[in-house]
Amino acid sequence: MSRVLVLVDGEHYPPVVRAAIEELSAIHEVAAAVFLGGTEKVGTPAADYGIPVVRDTSPAEALRIAITRYSPEAVIDLSDEPVVTADDRFRLAGIALEYGISYLGADFQFDPPLIEYEPRTPSLAIVGTGKRVGKTAISAHVARTLLARGLRPVVLAMGRGGPAEPELLRGDEISLTTADLLAFARRGIHAASDCYEDALMARVPTVGCRRCGGGMAGSVFSSNVADGARLADSLGGGIMMLEGSGAAVPPVRADATMLIAGAAQGMRALTAYFGPLRMATADAIVIAGAEPLLADAAGVEAMLALARAARPGARVSAVTFRPRPLEPVAGRRAFFATTAPAGLLPLLKEHLEREHGCEVVAVSANLSDRAALRADLEAAAGTYDVLLTELKAAAIDVVAQAGEAAGVPTILLDNVPVTTAGDDLDETATLLARLAANRSEVRNDAC
Repeated sequence: MSRVLVLVDGEHYPPVVRAAIEELSAIHEVAAAVFLGGTEKVGTPAADYGIPVVRDTSPAEALRIAITRYSPEAVIDLSDEPVVTADDRFRLAGIALEYGISYLGADFQFDPPLIEYEPRTPSLAIVGTGKRVGKTAISAHVARTLLARGLRPVVLAMGRGGPAEPELLRGDEISLTTADLLAFARRGIHAASDCYEDALMARVPTVGCRRCGGGMAGSVFSSNVADGARLADSLGGGIMMLEGSGAAVPPVRADATMLIAGAAQGMRALTAYFGPLRMATADAIVIAGAEPLLADAAGVEAMLALARAARPGARVSAVTFRPRPLEPVAGRRAFFATTAPAGLLPLLKEHLEREHGCEVVAVSANLSDRAALRADLEAAAGTYDVLLTELKAAAIDVVAQAGEAAGVPTILLDNVPVTTAGDDLDETATLLARLAANRSEVRNDAC
């Protein structure tokens, strides 16, 4: 029999709750009840449920106390509205998952993300609150930073378009060209998958994996990431960087975690659903895309303040991104393709022209919309002598292919994060790598 806690409220008549607990006791060891509040049907705070009852100043604190005291395997919710709302339940479920236990009720169940592999190499996860929040750009930057400081990073990347078998890309030994990536695309490979971006931008060993499906707390439905982690673990790296995909988390033990939240997502990225759980398990929180055109300064500052309050002692930063061509483009007439919001195009165009000396004659924010991107390229045909693109979405099978057909080179862009507020990102990367190494030593010694 599994040991469980039950959540109860005072809007239910105590004998009814006690009967439900007795019904559960036929299949579970019901260790205690956590009282969430409510007074309508409870005449005294010490209502008799036949088992110990834990109360505290808030339902969240009462649940934490009960989990610590009774070490349950699951939490079963016998409460209901109006005492707990849907948002309340997500907060309580997040606490249960934080402790590695399941949370279930009448018609729902949440389980903690499954850990399928425990690496010997210290591991640093870089995960996000959704797609296009800058995880891969930040992962590549962190890998470059750690490489420059002698830490020998290996990146484990998973994506929705990753390879059928884990693929090792020796970014430290080979130079992938757009011609190489076009050849991959013609073989049916998604040549703009995150693993290629990591290998190219960071120049470190990178293992590419695939995943399908993403759960609300970060689990994946199907993946080959555990096999990829075994491969990455065999490479003798100093730190394994676990790069998430969208809001999904690699099913590999992380010794330290950096959470990336999009500034344009606003506060709900951190407060709604399992946002509090994601913050609770993070050692650093980065608010990415902190551009006035995407998120007002007060909104970004509110997100930073919330992160600091939720995780005292964690590293908290805001960053923005600026494009950097991997090859010189001074004096060239460029078509620029990006996944950035259309409102940022004038700013990014001006940056490329000022910092890299090219003339941007056409721009497209449709890199993730193949039909619209092709139309943009056709409209600008004959005006440019170089194509500039991020390595995402249709960068290879549309942009590079169009360049090949027109006899125009395609030059890839790195998106370089720039700290705009809070803790310096490079220093955060170094401190998290050190934290991961210390925790890994303790973890491996315990095995």
